[in-house]
Amino acid sequence: MPAWHLNRRHFLRGAGVTLALPLLDCMQPLMAAEGTARQQVKRSVFIYLPNGVNTSEYQMATAGADYQLSKPLAALEKHKSVITPISGMHHPHGLGHHHNCRRIWLTGGKLGQTDRNSISIDQLMAQVTAVHTRFSSLELSNQGGSLAWTADGIQLPALFSPGVVFRELFEDPKGGITSQRQSLRRRGSILDAVLGEARSLETELGSKDRGRLEQYLTSVREVEIRTERADKWLDTARPKIEPSIQSKLNREISLQMLGDYLRTMYDLIALAFHTDMTRVVTFNTGEEGQGPAVPEIGVKQDRHSLSHHNGNPDRMKELAQSDTFNITQFAYLLDRLAATPDGDGTLLDTTMILYGSGMAYGHSHGNASLPLILAGGAKLGIKHGKHVDFNLTKEFQGYEKTPGVYHKPVNEQARLSSLLLTMAQKMDVPTERFADSLGSVSEVI
Repeated sequence: MPAWHLNRRHFLRGAGVTLALPLLDCMQPLMAAEGTARQQVKRSVFIYLPNGVNTSEYQMATAGADYQLSKPLAALEKHKSVITPISGMHHPHGLGHHHNCRRIWLTGGKLGQTDRNSISIDQLMAQVTAVHTRFSSLELSNQGGSLAWTADGIQLPALFSPGVVFRELFEDPKGGITSQRQSLRRRGSILDAVLGEARSLETELGSKDRGRLEQYLTSVREVEIRTERADKWLDTARPKIEPSIQSKLNREISLQMLGDYLRTMYDLIALAFHTDMTRVVTFNTGEEGQGPAVPEIGVKQDRHSLSHHNGNPDRMKELAQSDTFNITQFAYLLDRLAATPDGDGTLLDTTMILYGSGMAYGHSHGNASLPLILAGGAKLGIKHGKHVDFNLTKEFQGYEKTPGVYHKPVNEQARLSSLLLTMAQKMDVPTERFADSLGSVSEVI
């Protein structure tokens, strides 16, 4: 092999970290000779902000390409060309469901009519990307559960501590590969037994019970697939991270220092993408029954309490400060992705990010016009540079003295599920529909 035809397994060492090489142009002749076409790596991350926002401060007065960012969004000014703020979207089945908003943000599920959720869009994406990465997806949270749900409506567990996330991604489990393989194969044997016994019951059940059994078997098969993939990855070495990076990321951080916590989680997301450990991430930054306070800037009440401000100017001011703070940390993630090379571009070019909430006006649990920001993904076909406001299609409906507060959707066709469908299609998920979607969102593609 000519010296310049590098193999994908080569590693870069420097800049404080050892990383698997990204796909480079000099690899193409070799790959072409092997009959392997170059494929664009595609990634997505979903970040949830609980309890909506202070709508009177957050909402932007103008739409289109000439819009002005509101004060809470000011930290995104330098990224204006790679973001699209979106107003006026909603989940039809989420209206009036109060603190269940987080549970259906990525599913569009019909909570209230059934106790079972539906699959979240990130997990549909993971079905496509999992064959390429050690981890099919990564679920993060600092309060409450994750944003991810399986096809059987089961919530996936989340990792809470940055240190735990780092060790899960970059350190081999205790006991070594042999011990882990034995554990995985024991699990596989148990799954085989469960599947065998369940199938033996199938012919004895009525149609309704057979449906329930099939849902259960779907969950078992998902675990089986994950187990098989984990076994295959045991023989592939994890990226070796330099001590200086380890000390920064492999640690416990209190939510009393929320900025440090969020930035560290965002560093981990960027590193997970850069090392191709996963291509799909969800991050729940707070539970709607709580929502972290921000003591480092003097905001001592949790977001839930602040969102129920009843028009109190002091609480509304602190909620706006919390909004500004959280958006500033989100801008840090965009900084990190934009500064990280990926092929002939950056991670921001190959990563779609959806940041937002399943609630808008938290005081009345209003969720008719969700605060959403779509960012990145230029190489996936996402177009940015304007504020998309679906509230402009009809006359304003809401509180006369509170701009941006909507009791019901102005545009019933503006569904969050349609945006999620659009993102899924850009991740090569073969589907024309997701939940209550009405087609792709042409405004962002």
